[in-house]
Amino acid sequence: MGMSSINNVLPYVKNRDMKDALINCKEKHAKLGEKTHRALAQYDESRNPPHMMAKMMSDMKVKAQIMMTAEPKDKTIAGVMTDGCNMGIKSIYKYLNKYDCANNDSREIANNIISAEQELRTSLRQYL
Repeated sequence: MGMSSINNVLPYVKNRDMKDALINCKEKHAKLGEKTHRALAQYDESRNPPHMMAKMMSDMKVKAQIMMTAEPKDKTIAGVMTDGCNMGIKSIYKYLNKYDCANNDSREIANNIISAEQELRTSLRQYL
C-alpha cells in the first residue's frame, strides 16, 4: 500500500528533493517486495495482497486530502505520507510482536521495511 500511496502523490510533488526521497523509498520497497516474494515462495506461501477495500479507501483518502487544498502543496503531501509511514511502522511492529517466533529472514525483512519507513518519515519532516 505504501508504493501505491507514493504513486498517487508523486505527480503532485513540486520539490525535487522531496520527490527524490519518495522515489528512493519506492525503489527500496520494490526491492524488499521482491525479497519478500522470494521468501514466501521458499516456504510455499502465497502472497496475500492488501485487502482491496482497505487499499481503495487509503487511495481515496490520499487523493481527497491532496485535492482539498486549493493547490496541492508539498506540506499536505508530506503530512499524508508521514501518517502512512506511522501506520505502516505500527502495523509491522504488531506483526513482529504477534509472531515473535518468526525466522530471522522474515524478521530482517520486516525490520528493513520499518527502517525504510522511518527514513522516509525523517526526510519528510522538513516539508511539514
